[in-house]
Amino acid sequence: MPDMRVNKGKLQLKNPIMTASGTYGYNLEYEDFTDLTTLGAIVTKAITLEPRNGNPWQRIIETDCGMVNSIGLENVGIERFLKEKLPVLIKRKIDFAVNIAGSTLDEYTTLAKKCEDNSIKIIELNVSCPNVQHGCLEFGVDENTLGSLVKSVRSVFSGCLIVKLTPNVTSIEKLGLACQAAGADAVSAINTLKGTGIKLTFENGKFKKEQVTGGYSGRGIKPAALSAVMRLSKVLNIPIIGMGGIYSLNDVFEFFAAGADAVQIGTANFTHPDIAGKIVSELYSFMENNGFNTLDELKGALRNE
Repeated sequence: MPDMRVNKGKLQLKNPIMTASGTYGYNLEYEDFTDLTTLGAIVTKAITLEPRNGNPWQRIIETDCGMVNSIGLENVGIERFLKEKLPVLIKRKIDFAVNIAGSTLDEYTTLAKKCEDNSIKIIELNVSCPNVQHGCLEFGVDENTLGSLVKSVRSVFSGCLIVKLTPNVTSIEKLGLACQAAGADAVSAINTLKGTGIKLTFENGKFKKEQVTGGYSGRGIKPAALSAVMRLSKVLNIPIIGMGGIYSLNDVFEFFAAGADAVQIGTANFTHPDIAGKIVSELYSFMENNGFNTLDELKGALRNE
């Protein structure tokens, strides 16, 4: 039987297929389409200290190769998450990571401490969301600021600490190295690119314009994501979780070839809600049918090692 486990320091997953924050809800939203217990992990919607209503409508616009969103981190807040959402994940034995976001270093640290106190095993720091006015991206674009944040969170959280990196910088390598030096156990890359979607219609002699500026995701960002993962893999010793435009098993293989240890599926979940479970099954079958006993063997073959 193929062994699909990811075993890289504190990053321990039954298989490398995860779902990305903001695309999979909090716990059971996709259970009608996929056996959630078969996934490597689901990553929750970003959780903030206080509940957030998010940005006003219009917040999403489709593009030819993806979508632009300006949701603004709408969520129920940490206390309601711990009371209502977390028990369901535990009861149903779903592997998960909690994505946390803040406006200040103290907010991130407080959130991480609450996760520690509730025995949450994996958190992902959202320091790279481009569609909120304060926080997140402010921490994710400067290596010194990011390093201080990761170090502060590390001081209160003993589990697996993942940092989600932004592509909207000159050197993602410097940010990855800052995370590694400050005690991060893994990085995930990439979050959305800054983008604007515009749709025009012409009716009764006048143009009508729909416009959303925020985070661009989907098929169109895959080359940028692969580039970021490859560059990070050349300088980091900690695991890299790749994401950006994954719609098939072959896309997963491309991220492995670039240096990723695991992947997250994001925008594809909206149009193919069964895709994560399907790719887990396809990966298992491919390994079984082609004589790959472990995930590391498959990755080595993809990297010509």
